[in-house]
Amino acid sequence: MDDDRQRRDGLVKAEDLLPELARKIRDSGPTPIQQRLMNAAEATASAEQRELLYQHTVFCQTSLPYRDPGDLRTWERENGAVRLEVNAGKAMHPVEGRFVELGLPFGPKARMILMHINQQALRSQSPEIDIQDTLSKFVRRTLNLDPHGRNMRIVKDQLGRLSASSIRLGVVRNGHALTVNSQIITAFDVWFPKDDRQRILWPSTVKLSLDYWESLKIHAVPLDEVAIAGLSHSSMGLDIYAWLAQRLHRIDPNKPQHITWESLHRQFGQGYDPEWIENFRRTFRVALKQVKQVYREARVAEGRQPAPQRVILAGKLAWREPPAKGLVLRHSPPPVAGRR
Repeated sequence: MDDDRQRRDGLVKAEDLLPELARKIRDSGPTPIQQRLMNAAEATASAEQRELLYQHTVFCQTSLPYRDPGDLRTWERENGAVRLEVNAGKAMHPVEGRFVELGLPFGPKARMILMHINQQALRSQSPEIDIQDTLSKFVRRTLNLDPHGRNMRIVKDQLGRLSASSIRLGVVRNGHALTVNSQIITAFDVWFPKDDRQRILWPSTVKLSLDYWESLKIHAVPLDEVAIAGLSHSSMGLDIYAWLAQRLHRIDPNKPQHITWESLHRQFGQGYDPEWIENFRRTFRVALKQVKQVYREARVAEGRQPAPQRVILAGKLAWREPPAKGLVLRHSPPPVAGRR
């Protein structure tokens, strides 16, 4: 079919549409996620002093679920000598007068709320913190949500799940094993008023368990709140950022570390079939690129592509290009200097 016939029949070649599509995408401007990342990248490049958030080192090396795990009541993750176990809990219902099951915490908001709680405890140097005003401001500033809007039910739901859950943190160092069996929060009130028009009230105070509090004081990793806000759409992005923040500055400047895709999949690939690891690699690369926008000092690159191999396919000689080996991590300054 020639070009004149195509035009007569209202048909257009796909390649003829690409320039027009590219122009429309360019003229439409950045997406909200792209704009948020650009704002965060610009802010992190400035010399202005910024707010710090904190994450426990175990949560920097392991992770909560990316998505709602449904009826699953126990969540386990392992990364080398570090292990995390989270068990969903129960909370007293104000109307039914009984304990009801709450699910496991998941997604970006659960991670960010935990970082904020850690921040307030370390700032006040107390396991008991006044959270009502600070959390509302944090939600508006970092999550970019109306602290009295209906979508805040999602935020408070994650706070409730975190509060009711019990955790077990395990770390092996120099032949010694440390286990923390605890709840992050020991006292809480997480219920909404039934009428959506009523003002949504946060609990006035939250009390961390003493075991978690003592461990946090030793193992807190400082993070840039602006960078966290830029990555607030992505659980994987937040996890990669926290992982690099606690790891890169501890690498020997003379000995880069090589991480295989298999290892990266075990750490970050929840929900991705290991038989189709290319799907995970594709998503991970996008998340890593976004992380490097807000953590510019991070010296992370993909390993060299192995040389093509000659193989026999259907009785014929062919070349097969094996996948890249993984990542190469090199010593880098942390995203923020100092602890507090």
